[in-house]
Amino acid sequence: MFRLGCDIGGTFTDFVLLDGETGDLQFFKVLTTLSDPSEAVDRGIAAIDERCPAFLGATEHVIHGTTLVINALIERTGARTALVTSKGFRDILAMRREARYDTYDITARYPVALVPRDLCFEVTERVYADGRVVQPLDADEGRRVLDALVEREIESLAVCFLHSYANPANERAFADLAARHCPDITLSLSSDVLPEIQEYPRTSTTVVNAFVKPLVGRYLRRLDDRLKNRSFERGLYLMLSGGGVISAETAGRYPVRLVESGPVGGALAAAHIGELADLPELLSFDMGGTTAKACHIRQGRLPITTEFEVDRVHRFKKGSGTPIAAPTVNVIEIGAGGGSIAQIDDMALVRVGPQSAGADPGPICYGLGGDRPTVTDADLVLGYLNPSFFLGGEMGLRQREAVEGIRRAVAEPLNLAIEQAAWGIHEVVNENMAGAARYHIAEHGGDAGAATMVAFGGAGPVHAVEVARKLGISSVLVPVGAGVFSALGFVVAPISYEVSRTHVAPLESMTEGVLEDMFRELEAEGMAVVRAAREGAAVVCSRALDMCYRGQGSNIRFDIGGGPGDRVPFDGIAGRFAEEYRARYGYAYDDLEPQLRTLRVIVSAASEQPSLDLKFAGRRGEARAARTGTRPAYAPDEAAFVEHDVYRLDLLGPDAGFEGPAIVEAPDSTLVIGPGAGAVTDAGGWIMVTVR
Repeated sequence: MFRLGCDIGGTFTDFVLLDGETGDLQFFKVLTTLSDPSEAVDRGIAAIDERCPAFLGATEHVIHGTTLVINALIERTGARTALVTSKGFRDILAMRREARYDTYDITARYPVALVPRDLCFEVTERVYADGRVVQPLDADEGRRVLDALVEREIESLAVCFLHSYANPANERAFADLAARHCPDITLSLSSDVLPEIQEYPRTSTTVVNAFVKPLVGRYLRRLDDRLKNRSFERGLYLMLSGGGVISAETAGRYPVRLVESGPVGGALAAAHIGELADLPELLSFDMGGTTAKACHIRQGRLPITTEFEVDRVHRFKKGSGTPIAAPTVNVIEIGAGGGSIAQIDDMALVRVGPQSAGADPGPICYGLGGDRPTVTDADLVLGYLNPSFFLGGEMGLRQREAVEGIRRAVAEPLNLAIEQAAWGIHEVVNENMAGAARYHIAEHGGDAGAATMVAFGGAGPVHAVEVARKLGISSVLVPVGAGVFSALGFVVAPISYEVSRTHVAPLESMTEGVLEDMFRELEAEGMAVVRAAREGAAVVCSRALDMCYRGQGSNIRFDIGGGPGDRVPFDGIAGRFAEEYRARYGYAYDDLEPQLRTLRVIVSAASEQPSLDLKFAGRRGEARAARTGTRPAYAPDEAAFVEHDVYRLDLLGPDAGFEGPAIVEAPDSTLVIGPGAGAVTDAGGWIMVTVR
């Protein structure tokens, strides 16, 4: 049986087809159709069918990742949404956390709320933090609010009552009322979406879910119809932000969990590769057509956060975006991709991004109507890209038009030579990405010098060696299929789902029996979701806790193990928390009381993951058979074009070794190895670059 991974990006839609019997991988790319991304999926399947006739009938799973949710949030193209909350809390979205993200900036801006104040409604009800219902829902008032929603043509509704994580009775009563009174309005209850403490993140996350729910629902129905038209009746799964995949039905109910659906695939594949190659510390570096993403990975474990933000006003300032408290792999995004547009700012400096030419009209060199120079245009002018071998020769690039675009927009205004202007664009975007990655690693207490970079994405290998050099990283691993590597993460991802529940209590007041009972309830809830996605599957449960010291407002999340033999014993939880706290902040308190905040369970379907035989033998053989000639490309140390040896990736045998300056070409990506770096391949053709 086959598995098909499909990753919709801002410029290209990538496909990986895995043969479950042989482990063979095949890679495909098509341009993304922004007006209806499911059309690109259909086109890609048609292209795969030409090479592998009737493959879809032998495909067990189609695993899909999409930028639909994040794009809808950034572009504000979701549903007309309203919020219903407890009386007296109508302004929660406007008040946010009642704190500035920059203490001394009295003009600080924030993203525009997804729900304006005139669409925020209140109802009389009250639940205390201990779960006691002291004021049942006023049904008459609830009906008046629902009448107002119908009158204002609301499509989707977020319901977030105070302390509903402790007792959802009043939210459920309102949902029953809405189902009878206005069944056409889509509902999102905070007690379903995020039954966790902290009012503002819970409300924000529920509003995001409501904002995109109708849009995602329509899209999944279109995609399902296209697959059925091609006689595919098996499982359609969606990649979750937390690193697992789940059924389309569950994803449609909780689309907020898809916000980082695409970028997470690459980080997941990198973690998988790190385990196979025994690489304890990794930096995944994914540069596509629209954005670049980085993720710091230790011991094969993806960093999970519930303090994620989208649509930040200031890229590096926490608190300047819209919070999403659903479990998310901690990936930092940079507005820098192959399609990022270069321009001159008011200070007469070269600025690259965050605006992108995307797939439509795309970079100038695509010849599809783009008229502003991009990073891809600069890379072509610098000689790094082969205009006759882009996408394996399926798409020719127009070098003359790229040169003219850079001349007009950058070189002439700054009185620079064409190659200087192109290198300036290339260098600015490299520094932007290195700066963001440096910040990301430092934030997690990591050491860039100890990490191996895994470079992928259509544009990632072009820039990876120079970015690694800036970060002090000495090893760069470039996989076969680098241009579609995120889609590879989809086919190795487990079917899994995380469930959580807040329970605030001092650790010393808990007993092992009470804690075990609460975990068992969560495990049963998660098992129901996973087994609905894969009937009869054996499941594996792992547990995690959010804890803090009493009086603190921020939590630390840490794993406490899976099965009985792997689990941290109850009397070891305090020590585990102190260990995690010390790793994060450099110290721990002996005189403060540890407090439980939230219990978490990750339930995964047990399945055989495909194994990629990744092993470097430690010897260097010949690479001459793969050498196709030389090409002049820009070398910054020489400030001139120098000859680079050019190799074909598919012709490089095992243990092939070569030195830079060199360029390695593949249909989906291009690796640029400058002077002062060498490379060697493994048995499968993966490349390890040593940066000196």
